[in-house]
Amino acid sequence: MIVLFNKPHGVLSQFTDSTGRPTLADFVDLPDVYPAGRLDRDSEGLLVLTDDGALQQRVANPRHKLPKTYWAQVEGGPRLEQIAALQKGVTLKDGRTRPARVRRIGEPGGLWPRYPPIRYRRNIPTAWLELTLREGRNRQVRRMTAGVGLPTLRLIRAAIGDWHLGGLAPGEYRIVNP
Repeated sequence: MIVLFNKPHGVLSQFTDSTGRPTLADFVDLPDVYPAGRLDRDSEGLLVLTDDGALQQRVANPRHKLPKTYWAQVEGGPRLEQIAALQKGVTLKDGRTRPARVRRIGEPGGLWPRYPPIRYRRNIPTAWLELTLREGRNRQVRRMTAGVGLPTLRLIRAAIGDWHLGGLAPGEYRIVNP
């Protein structure tokens, strides 16, 4: 079974939490499915869950280089050299990232409001970037954008391989054929 879930902001990518924070169990009532990969608590968007251990490994393990596409709302107006740096790869504390596909986009259509909303500063513009990565380091998109001077304010995973959010509202899921 493959389940596509739109993880809301503030929800952990696991089914239990000893401190009572919101988890997948608050939204997904299917037995024996587990997340294939993770999204940080403060990130939103597509999470694939499955009962197939081999598929879970294929999605989660960076060695398979499954493309993951993110929409990042960043602080500031991206300059061409900042986008080029993201495309070439950014040197982080844990090494250089692989090249990424990066382009500036308008605000994604059908975007839901986020609670709590991102901080708003009247004198500092924001912009949206679409980034497609083939690796999965901890908080990688946020660290990459910050590394080129564009802090991420909101991060949404839009796609994993051929799977897309496809109109799922936050907290909703759908079962797809393998």
